[in-house]
Amino acid sequence: MLAEMAAIPQTMTVVEIARPGPPEGLCPARRPVPRPGVGEALIRVAAAGVNYPDLLQRQGKYPPPPGASDVPGLEVAGEVVAVGEGATGLALGERVCALVTGGGYAEYCLAPAPQCLPVPRGMDDVTAAAIPETFFTVWANVFDRGGLRSGETLLVHGGSGGIGTTAIQLGREFGARVFATAGSSEKCAVCENLGAEKAIDHRTEDFSAVVRERTGGRGVDVILDILGGEDTARNIASLAPGGRLVQIAFLKGPKVEVDLTPILQRRLTLTGSTLRPRTVEEKGAIAWALRGAVWPMLERGTVRPLVHRTYPLAEAAEAHRLMESRGHVGKIVLTV
Repeated sequence: MLAEMAAIPQTMTVVEIARPGPPEGLCPARRPVPRPGVGEALIRVAAAGVNYPDLLQRQGKYPPPPGASDVPGLEVAGEVVAVGEGATGLALGERVCALVTGGGYAEYCLAPAPQCLPVPRGMDDVTAAAIPETFFTVWANVFDRGGLRSGETLLVHGGSGGIGTTAIQLGREFGARVFATAGSSEKCAVCENLGAEKAIDHRTEDFSAVVRERTGGRGVDVILDILGGEDTARNIASLAPGGRLVQIAFLKGPKVEVDLTPILQRRLTLTGSTLRPRTVEEKGAIAWALRGAVWPMLERGTVRPLVHRTYPLAEAAEAHRLMESRGHVGKIVLTV
């Protein structure tokens, strides 16, 4: 590893949170290039995905877990340039995409080896950088926690975002009927082009009424929700007997009053999870499942991340402004 590090610069450019708050607090800086520890790989970053948790961290609302880099960025793609002891299954020069707990907005980034996956054949680094955070999240929540099976029905809230566009495609490929909500007719059209049977404009339609009408009054088996708040009761009303509501965010608020009666009567499950604090072993298990079940789809092109726009690393603040405006469809990626 020392010989490998000798050919790597001592310092690198990163984008750090110089002042918590608005996007202009993101500033380029110089920092030492990190050295891989046990079980880690050092990646020369070609591209880094931008995700909603990055915005929360910048605002001071989502601190990195203990031991993680304070530099934002939860997913990268690039080339393995050094490996630490015990980092098996990776070769120097291999192109990978990786889920990380922080540090992605940089020229070099450390990643646990189990959280690294080969860039799918035929895919460029920008597209690959848009995979890890959303695909890990959707697999862990729609399929692991939600238990979605072929022939069931799935409702995806925020269908035009990075998580939503991934969930629609994977739900379709695994044989589910998929419904989605989005915030404009244009975004609804994107959801339907990706495979949603019906996309519901939440500004003008009651998603619960539409879903129940489309399912003959039965409701859906799984709901992937990022909203929480006032929509929780309507989510519960939209679930079929034995249905599962999977909560991964709460843009409309974390505290709600819930009538427990339908949960008992229809045997409903309310669950959820966060990804960032989970152990390397847990994330490695998700990576292994994705490689077996989803990587062939990515290599065939039947599933693909949607990249709305790229920005140079130094313009990370502009990328955050775009994400906050909700004017994007799919993912925003920084290029290094």
